[in-house]
Amino acid sequence: MTRQRFEELVGDALDLIPPEFAKAMDNVVILVEDREPENPTLLGLYHGVALTERTSHYGGVLPDRITIYREAILDICHDEQDVVEEVAITVVHEIAHHFGIDDARLHELGWG
Repeated sequence: MTRQRFEELVGDALDLIPPEFAKAMDNVVILVEDREPENPTLLGLYHGVALTERTSHYGGVLPDRITIYREAILDICHDEQDVVEEVAITVVHEIAHHFGIDDARLHELGWG
């Protein structure tokens, strides 16, 4: 799958986010990279200060980053439909971290 097509799928996954949640996302950027060098099987990563942890002192900081790792996702998928599903799951999972939802709760909700 081309990088362009993969990035389109990430955009499609972002469109699945309910408008009220998309509107609440603040100071965050979504990136696509091939792999996380220290953990090459990692599918996605949130790096930043979750909305639930921001205080009145939060400001003047670089945007939080959500990175989706293209090659790691392609490694575990058999066809394009698998990629579509895994990208959606990974994007939602990382956005949930932006909202302060931890891995344990995500697993309970079926977004492991």
